[in-house]
Formats: sequence, structure tokens, C-alpha cells
Amino acid sequence: MSLKIVFMGTSTFAVPILESIYNTSHTILEVYTQPPKKKNRGQKIKNSPIHDFANKLKLPVRCPESFKDNNEIDYIKSLNPDLIVVVAYGKIFPEKLLNINDLLFINVHASLLPKWRGAAPIQRAIMNMDKETGISIMKIVPKLDAGPVLMQSKLNIGREINYEDMSKKMSNLGAKLIIDTLKLVKMNKVNFIKQDESQVSYAHKIEKIESKINWNENADKISAKIRAFYPNPGCWFKLNNIRIKVIKAAEVELSGKAGTILDDKLIVACKKNALQILELQKEGKKVITIDDYLRGNQIKIGQILS
Repeated sequence: MSLKIVFMGTSTFAVPILESIYNTSHTILEVYTQPPKKKNRGQKIKNSPIHDFANKLKLPVRCPESFKDNNEIDYIKSLNPDLIVVVAYGKIFPEKLLNINDLLFINVHASLLPKWRGAAPIQRAIMNMDKETGISIMKIVPKLDAGPVLMQSKLNIGREINYEDMSKKMSNLGAKLIIDTLKLVKMNKVNFIKQDESQVSYAHKIEKIESKINWNENADKISAKIRAFYPNPGCWFKLNNIRIKVIKAAEVELSGKAGTILDDKLIVACKKNALQILELQKEGKKVITIDDYLRGNQIKIGQILS
């Protein structure tokens, strides 16, 4: 017997998981995703990654602004699904949706719950310099990411890995775990374990104000934030009143007043140790190495960055 599934997701993270379900014998009745939005300076309307991928697979797609409308809930009821699979969808579900009779809502969450509940678990784990993270398959309840957990799998966080690469690894792991989840649901052998509320931490949404580098932090912490914020929103500082986005940097054991350029290779002092900028991007320009930057720009040793 194949399961009848409604999939809800939006970001690139959700794509491998949708593909994994599609490649089984189960039936995807509908794909829900965020409505198309204006992107970039041209304000061109753009579909979500899941919307485009569902179109490629010729799956039906719906993009409601919310589930406050009873008509949308009635439509889901009419589909008579066995379960809803939710991955990085980006919407809070009202209780009346979650209370559809006997309908199981499963979420693929990118952390080892109860750690890092919320919108940015991968970024916050990297910023916190955690040594490991993972995927949790959980039941959705009205409280944010607080539902009981069906299964978890761990991944190491390498000291040099950035958000983009870590997200891909975790998404691929989620794609494997969802298959195991569907097998358990099909056999009616799901066993959820309540989360330990005493161990809860929250991964709050990344705010743009966080992306400005504070040289009064330790070099390892700044380095972790640079990796956590790559590719977006990115970490930046100003040099000669020009905003420079740091793509890649390395911690070095040098000291000086925080924010001071220590040598002509753009090594900058932090509260503890220093950062050597390896790759950067001027506003509106392409990404270049520090060597390429130095060919057309002079570095003043002793200058303090803002």
C-alpha cells in the first residue's frame, strides 16, 4: 500500500527531500509552497525552489498566503491524505489545520531537537561553534518545533564548513531519513519521544544587523559567523567607506587593537587573535582573492576598520 502525501516546503533545503519521496511508490497529492515573491533589485517575480522543482516533476502546486481560510483546510481534507510532510516551509500552522482528524503532520527539522528550535538552526549551530548537529523527524504541534521526535541522525560540523555546504549535507541526510519515516508510517510503527524541555535553545531568524563584523569579538567567533552567513546575508566591514563582504577568512595568532590592520595582506586584529581575509567582494562587484584585491588597492597598516 502506498501512502498519500501532501508535501509542504519552500527553500532549496527541501528539494532533495521532495525528490526522495517522489522516487518512491508513494503518491504526492499536492505540493504547497510560499507564493512567488519579488527578488533582487529588478523586483522580478520568482517562484520558490520547491515551486520550480514541483513544476519540473509535473506535480500540482498551491501557494496560499495563509491557512486562515477554511476553504484551504477543506481542500486538504478533500484530498484525504495519510500524512503531511513539512520541510522548511516558512509558515506557522493554525490549530484547526493541525486538528484535521487523524492526519499526521511530520516535520524534517535541521537540528538535534530540543536544541536550536526555530528558523535558523544550521546558521546558529555554526555560529555557536557546535561540534555536531543533525536532522530530527518530529510531529508538528502548535508550539514551535516542540513536538515529539520520531528519529534523529547526527552530523559533524567541520571547522571550515560554511552554511551552504552544511545545508546540502543535512538536506541529503533528511532525504534518507524521510524514507525510513515513511516505512514506519506505512507499517504503523511510529513511536514518538517527548522532547526534554530543560534542554531547549532557540535559533532565532538571522537579522541583517548581525552581518556587520564586530572586531571586538574573538577571531574564532567572527570566523564562525562568516561561515554561518555564507552565502547570505554575508558578513561585512567598511574600508575607506566602501562596504566589503568577507567570503573566506582564516584565524591567525597575532594581536593588536581590535579592528586594526596589522599587515599589508589585510590581517585584522580581533579581541583575541586576528583574521586574515582570503576572499572578499566589494559592493556590486564579483568575488576576488585578497591577492587580486591588493593589485588595485593599497592597504594602510595601522588603519582601524569600521
